[in-house]
Amino acid sequence: RHPFHIDAWVVLPEHMHCLWTLPPGDADFARRWKVIKFAFSRRLPSTETLNASQQNRRERGIWQRRCWEHLIRDERDYQHHFDYIHYNPLKHGHVQRLVDWPYSSFHRAVAEGIYPADWCAVPEQVEENYGE
Repeated sequence: RHPFHIDAWVVLPEHMHCLWTLPPGDADFARRWKVIKFAFSRRLPSTETLNASQQNRRERGIWQRRCWEHLIRDERDYQHHFDYIHYNPLKHGHVQRLVDWPYSSFHRAVAEGIYPADWCAVPEQVEENYGE
């Protein structure tokens, strides 16, 4: 009902990043997030602690209220975000090698020949492009 293509996605313990392509003339990111969050939340047991505001709004405690959107400006901007998303598990210290993080479209990108399996294996090169 609300089509989009997942170009890149990574899920980490405390946050996620994604890069989507929507159909031409469609910029309704908000509706898609609402559908995704609703479907995901329905399948997850309600065990989290809720503050008063979350209880009053009938919200789940698994989602932050705000998200950051960025409209891709050009091919260079696209590539930077594509790489940044895939680099995130390494950046946050969850793995030593990106291929070891299972919750990422990195594996699809490797299978499609976009990245070699050892991409970002040299920390100095990574910090130069995606450092803190």
